[in-house]
Amino acid sequence: MAWNEPGGDKKDPWGQNNNQDGPPDLDEVVRKMRDKFGGVFGGKSGGGSGKSSGGGMSGLIIIALIGLGFVALYNATYVIEPAERGVVMRLGKYVETLQPGLNFQLPSPIDRVLRVNVDQVRAVTIGTTKAESLMLTQDENIIDIEFTVQYRINNAKDYMFNDRDPDQSLRQATETSVREIVGKSKMDFVITEGRDVVADKAKLLVQEILDNYQTGLEIVEFNMQDAQPPEEVQAAFNDVVKAREDEERFKNEADAYARDVLGKAQGAAQRTLLDAQAYKSRAVESASGEASRFEQLLTEYQKAPEVTRERLYIETMEGVLSQTSKIMVDTKGGNNLLYLPLDQLVGRSNGKTARDSWSPSYVEKSPPSTITPPTTRSNSRQPGGR
Repeated sequence: MAWNEPGGDKKDPWGQNNNQDGPPDLDEVVRKMRDKFGGVFGGKSGGGSGKSSGGGMSGLIIIALIGLGFVALYNATYVIEPAERGVVMRLGKYVETLQPGLNFQLPSPIDRVLRVNVDQVRAVTIGTTKAESLMLTQDENIIDIEFTVQYRINNAKDYMFNDRDPDQSLRQATETSVREIVGKSKMDFVITEGRDVVADKAKLLVQEILDNYQTGLEIVEFNMQDAQPPEEVQAAFNDVVKAREDEERFKNEADAYARDVLGKAQGAAQRTLLDAQAYKSRAVESASGEASRFEQLLTEYQKAPEVTRERLYIETMEGVLSQTSKIMVDTKGGNNLLYLPLDQLVGRSNGKTARDSWSPSYVEKSPPSTITPPTTRSNSRQPGGR
């Protein structure tokens, strides 16, 4: 049952009896709460307007101190992100570098933490103005160069304290390094195949200068964007480049022609050698065959000289007469009309001999006339006695 309900306990929560039927006085409630809290924080509780307020002031001071403690704890807590490093300044002097995570330091203004992003890749372009882009080469030519440098911070302490303006130092070191490398190279080399070489050498030289100055910067990428002659001589330089390309093309065409001619000559020489070897083999084989035939013929001649002599004579005459167009016909003993294909005998268009191409045709179907071969010589005549 509530304390202020009818029939309940008339004693209120502050230990006082409440015999009234209406609600309690608000001023009385506030006064009693103030007295209670004043006693808790060391003050003396008492009623009436004449009581001392020293206890209330002490409580406020303690509350204020607790609040200041929370504020100080909040100011002494630092959460460093993974991409950051915290540079701690204690009364204006460098103390340490905080790593990523939760860190505790003395509260501000005793300690001050400067956050530095070490993962961010920054970029600077050199050569946007004529004063930066025009450079002199070893062969006393002027070229227009533009390049981009990408870098990041690798030492937060050095970046914050060792150089007043590390980024400006990077620009100056880059321009100086490129001028030195270009000044030791020729124009054609820088513009054509030497771009990567110049960029790599300049990157190493810039990094060396930055390390000597302890700027805390690290070169990530060094790219040459453009390298060409000045605009005033660009047309003439294009003509030179075109002439150089034409020269290279003519050389390639001449080399191709030389290789073609040389290949054909080598092929012809090889073919001639093979033909010579084939002729040699054929001549040797033919001579060997003739020698073997002669030896066999000699053996037969020794066995039957007369028969062998007659056969040699007949074969010789047959070979001689087969190459002529003269035909001897014996017409005695018959009066039949004989047809001779003279066009075939004279023309020899297919390379056939008269003996191979000639075949007599008769008008009438009657026994053909006798065709006698050429008169042979006496068997008593020797082949060697012509």
